[in-house]
Amino acid sequence: MTAPHPRGDDPRKKPSAERAARRLGTVARKWGYLISTTAYLPHTPEEIERELAVLAGRLFEAVASDPPELEEAAAAGARLVELRCVGADSLRRTLEVLGKALLREPELRRVDGLAERVVLVLGALSSGYGETLREDIQKRQEGLSRALLKVEQETRQKQAITRAQFEEVFSGSASGVALTELDGRVLRANAALAKTLNRTPAEIASVTLFDLVHPEDVEQLREAYAELVAGRLHRLRAGRRLIGKDGEPMWATFAASVIRDAVGAPRQLITIVDDDTEVSLLQRRLSHQALHDVLTALPNRQFFSTRLENLLRDADASLGVTLFHLDLDGFSQITGGLGQDLGDRVLRAVAAKLKAAFEGEKALVARLGGDEFGVLVQNTADTPGVLALVRRITHELAEPEYVDGHRGVAVSASIGVVHRPPRDITPAELLRASDLTLRRVQRAGAQWGLFDRELDRRDRHDFGLAAAMAGAWENGELEVGFRPLVAAVDGSVVGVEARLRWNHPTEGVLPHETCVRLAGETGLPSGTWLLRTAVERFAAAEVAVPLTVELTAHQAADAELVGEIRGVLESTGLAPGRLRPGFPSATLLADSGDAADNLKVLAEIGVDAEIHGFGDVTSLVEFPARAVRVAANLVARREHPLVDRSLTALVEAAHLAGAEVAVTGIDSAEQAQWWRERGADRLSGTLFTEVPDGLPAC
Repeated sequence: MTAPHPRGDDPRKKPSAERAARRLGTVARKWGYLISTTAYLPHTPEEIERELAVLAGRLFEAVASDPPELEEAAAAGARLVELRCVGADSLRRTLEVLGKALLREPELRRVDGLAERVVLVLGALSSGYGETLREDIQKRQEGLSRALLKVEQETRQKQAITRAQFEEVFSGSASGVALTELDGRVLRANAALAKTLNRTPAEIASVTLFDLVHPEDVEQLREAYAELVAGRLHRLRAGRRLIGKDGEPMWATFAASVIRDAVGAPRQLITIVDDDTEVSLLQRRLSHQALHDVLTALPNRQFFSTRLENLLRDADASLGVTLFHLDLDGFSQITGGLGQDLGDRVLRAVAAKLKAAFEGEKALVARLGGDEFGVLVQNTADTPGVLALVRRITHELAEPEYVDGHRGVAVSASIGVVHRPPRDITPAELLRASDLTLRRVQRAGAQWGLFDRELDRRDRHDFGLAAAMAGAWENGELEVGFRPLVAAVDGSVVGVEARLRWNHPTEGVLPHETCVRLAGETGLPSGTWLLRTAVERFAAAEVAVPLTVELTAHQAADAELVGEIRGVLESTGLAPGRLRPGFPSATLLADSGDAADNLKVLAEIGVDAEIHGFGDVTSLVEFPARAVRVAANLVARREHPLVDRSLTALVEAAHLAGAEVAVTGIDSAEQAQWWRERGADRLSGTLFTEVPDGLPAC
């Protein structure tokens, strides 16, 4: 296949895939990032980037070939489906990235009819993608149909087995069994009951159950059955006299239950006469299977929730109950490193250890799902305190379990504790309170924590705000404002900083810090939106001072950050030296390299970065920065003698490195004077409110 004739003096020269490969690697990284936001990918980011780099190279070759290699492009589309890049927006994001990259690729600009070639290649890619996706969906639908058919067959088999089991119990039971209507009319009677009454099953079916009872016991039995049908009596077990065919009375034990339909309405009665052992065992077995975890044999969440209400009510009013909600730490690492089978053994071992830890206590231990367990303790005068029980749990779990004969595995757990909740609390509310307490413990990096009503109220409030944030963003409630950065020496405005604010309809204006925290909890890309929106409005206002935009930790380490900043600078025409992105100091010092690389690359293209949260001069040794912003915790403790001296040294070190020193949180003239005396260069806070014309204040 020959290459198309490029523009220029040498018609035989072909675009170089080798030279394009380096640029295509960047395209593959962005491509992978965008696709990962549209679909769950069962691969690591590195694997996806390698695959997409290969596909980008193949598409480059397809465009460069004469005629374009459309089959190769279609195969690339099929490969995307094989990689599970099948989200709702995966293809659209793919076409956007590739369309721009191929049209802008310097090695392809000499190719005649480049736009038509790119359209043909991307069309072939879309066709291959769509056809393969259709085939994939069809295969999955066929698999689902087969699975549903199998489930239906298994259900029928189970129903048949259940009916057979009932028939076996009914017919083969040594006890007499009668199935009756609610008014006592006998529908069926087994041979054992017929033998007991010295009648045939047909003779019994022609009468009511009360016709077989001694006249003196009929009224009491009717009342008991009425209580049973009304639901005021769960199960009837009573001794009554029966009347045989010969009229002789005989004592028998009645065990009666109501058969209800799917909505709980009573339909029939089943009565076991004299011996109910086999049926009772069968019922207990089925109930146990429905209410217990198969793996650990512990009660499951359904059983635990059902028992909570009774246990809360029955507990000593002065001592109450204590609920321990556990989540195993790093359990996914165990299953990932040792396999699911050994992970199951660990779960069984944890169940046994929890039962051992609470042996001797009035406690219910349950598996709530996954690697979560719950323990409800009915407190007595002798029950140890919460701390003692937590220590007992951690001691038991810390004991290694040799799950495969030679590898000892020990686990730890985060524990949320609700101690002596109100007796009228619902099971759902109690479990929700324990779950929120557990999540708060995990966020704090602690081992355990007690339920706190005020913290619980705050968490629920924050969760509600976080859940509503996406809608608020879409509805325009989230806005970008600006605050002034003033010179410490004379108070003149030497810069502005972009900040988020949420005009909440009931909460009022929520500040930047709250918006960033809530966005981080929900995964909203607030940092990217703030950067682009702030630069656009700043450029439109034609303000002379620089713009500072604080980056989130995730944004600072994003491999696409430099490309995003380049793009927004190009689209707005803002000079690189006018933008100052703020990198979190902790991210730079702890990051594996992406944040540091971003800062250095930005410095090379003329974008002067700032280091925010500054408190360690190491960051100035490692990274080029135009300015540093002192860490908020140091600002809050500035008057402490040790902190005062440290701050003076930090300011001097920053100046020695050629960096300006910025301080935020200035609320009074006294604070401003304090920092001015120690050599700070820029100040910001509620004391300073005037922003340049054309910019909204925050």
